[in-house]
Amino acid sequence: MRAHQIMTRNVITVTPHTTIQDAANIMLRGHISGLPVVDDAGQLVGIVSESDFLRRSEIGTGRKRAKWLQFLLGPGRAAADFVRERGRKVEDVMTQNPVTVDEETELEELVRLMEKNGIKRLPVIRSGQLVGIVTRSNLLHAVASVAHEIPDPTADDDHIRDRIIRAVDAADWRPIGFEVSVRNGVVHLHGIITTDQARQATIVAAENVAGVKKVHDHLCYVDSYSGFYVESPEDMKAAG
Repeated sequence: MRAHQIMTRNVITVTPHTTIQDAANIMLRGHISGLPVVDDAGQLVGIVSESDFLRRSEIGTGRKRAKWLQFLLGPGRAAADFVRERGRKVEDVMTQNPVTVDEETELEELVRLMEKNGIKRLPVIRSGQLVGIVTRSNLLHAVASVAHEIPDPTADDDHIRDRIIRAVDAADWRPIGFEVSVRNGVVHLHGIITTDQARQATIVAAENVAGVKKVHDHLCYVDSYSGFYVESPEDMKAAG
């Protein structure tokens, strides 16, 4: 998938001269946590989000720094804080030069940019103009849409088994002596693991194969130092 396939197209925007109060009301009415800021020519110039309203004099949350820290930071930082806490327009608090993408940006790159920059939304630009925005909510909808994909016609038991084995055998965390049995889409996993994370990863690998209806965990845990042996939680529950 690419950005144009999941982005929100009719984006609500504000201008640099929109008042702080108006921007806050727009976000509340629209149930949105951030707004692109565009100039009169439609060019993106910033992003304003909920976090930009955290430190405000109106609600008594202005930043308070010790005198020695104020001295170290200098008057420039104090002046910038004053503007962000008491400014009346969006341009006073917005994040300038936001990270942007184009319509062909792949989902993997969208996620990488969000994680790297600690942001929740990415404006989508075409020829300098804002044409959409991708948010974490859009990515969530993309994940949910996978459930509606056409079933794999080759997802019989033999194919399922082969695909699980290939997926797990290619991983560094693969269980020792890994074996898989499948009947009517119900999978049974056997082998030895040395970490609980490997158990979870193996189960997830099986669940991600088309045609799998249920996964039974028979993976045994063995401590690599003491040789201590523990059956899978599922098998212990069945025996108990």
